[in-house]
Amino acid sequence: MCALVVSHNGPLAEGEKAVNAVRAALPKPIIDWAQPMPYTVIQMLFDPLLPKGLQWYWKGDFVKDLPDAAVDAYIAHAGKLPTVLSGTHIYPVDGAVHRQKKDATAWGYRDAAWSMVIFGVDPDPAKAPVLKQWAQDYWAAVHPFNLAGAYANFMMDDEGEARVKAAYGGNYDRLAIVKKKYDPANLFRVNQNIRPAP
Repeated sequence: MCALVVSHNGPLAEGEKAVNAVRAALPKPIIDWAQPMPYTVIQMLFDPLLPKGLQWYWKGDFVKDLPDAAVDAYIAHAGKLPTVLSGTHIYPVDGAVHRQKKDATAWGYRDAAWSMVIFGVDPDPAKAPVLKQWAQDYWAAVHPFNLAGAYANFMMDDEGEARVKAAYGGNYDRLAIVKKKYDPANLFRVNQNIRPAP
């Protein structure tokens, strides 16, 4: 199953026009819930499906191109979902993002076309190793087609410092200098941590 979530931030008439263009370009969906709604509602749409306490394992990448071989790898591994809550999301990265220079902000992947995340999810703690293995195998198959880094929120704590550095690309060293100035003791470290510069 494929779910397409669309959103538009702007005048209602423009949003309806944009969403209707998507509707016209695709086959009729099984369910179409696209409608005007507050941003906060969009942010909570999937909360009932994913309550607190679930087992999770994530792997992500920024993606520039999707050649046929990459699509084949995605299809092969998506067909081996370990649980019904597991899956893959591919988010478009476009518009204003591409109009900035790579060093304009902390995020340096201005040439990415998508941000991808693979997620293994289940309520049963006994399935944690299976979720992790599936996500790691899936990622290993598609990563050779992708850019080096990933969105930091789509990374696990066990990915290592090199992977965190890759998430920020050429901007990491500047961020480490900022970290040294404002957080030299590395108090804010319970994440995919940018370490203070030496």
